[in-house]
Amino acid sequence: MTAGIGKAAGIALVISDVDGTLVTGDKRLTAATVAAVRRLRAAGIGFSIASARPPIGLRSLVAELGLDLPMGAFNGASVVRPDLSIIEERTIPEPAARAALDRLLAEGLDVWVFADGAWCLRDPDGPYTDLERRTIDAEPRVVPDLGTLMGTAAKIVGVSRDHAHLAACETRIAAALAGRATVHRSQKYYLDVTPPDLDKGRFVAWMSAHLAIPRERIATFGDAGNDRPMFAQSGYSVAMGNAEASVQAAASAVTDSNDADGFARAVERFILP
Repeated sequence: MTAGIGKAAGIALVISDVDGTLVTGDKRLTAATVAAVRRLRAAGIGFSIASARPPIGLRSLVAELGLDLPMGAFNGASVVRPDLSIIEERTIPEPAARAALDRLLAEGLDVWVFADGAWCLRDPDGPYTDLERRTIDAEPRVVPDLGTLMGTAAKIVGVSRDHAHLAACETRIAAALAGRATVHRSQKYYLDVTPPDLDKGRFVAWMSAHLAIPRERIATFGDAGNDRPMFAQSGYSVAMGNAEASVQAAASAVTDSNDADGFARAVERFILP
């Protein structure tokens, strides 16, 4: 299934989300996806990624896809080179970080904190910890008191197996932290809190300026609410078939799911000249 407003014209850069979009549900890059990225390059179209992952979680993608442009980590709050060195990085203001931590805990969520280059938590066997280990290829640091990290937190994550509850938490916590932090679900089981006024849309704008490519010549791919700001800043956007209806409605086109080579199919149908 692919549906949209027609083929994009004059695309010079593609920026894709990672989890739920570029990789499968078990966090693999398929041969078709790798080939699609190579075809973009062969056509003179640049390719980069914007992800909720920490920089270290992008390392394997750099190797497998041969990435050579800056990438957005932490939903765009950090911009890193392919060697993972930092170009720009912001952390959550400490008062907002403490407010976020208190609210996430009050909602009964497991909480992770990404700070000082480490993934920190209280329960190493909590929900989705094994999935995150595979995703970012790193072990967590067990910290008895997450409050000690609030001065250097780049991302705070509320985690829950109750997806409906987490969706409701997103609405409440986003309202409570409005103007002080950015709050979006990156997956149906992860609620991310990141620095204010920084999101994937800001990363698209940064890349546009950095590479001198007009935004109307940038195409973006995504599946979650944190990808909608990216759609709004690009000339053409593609939502995955596994995306929520609100995300699909915000996109120029809808493709197949991430488990059915939706990225590769959309590149072929909508992007390549």
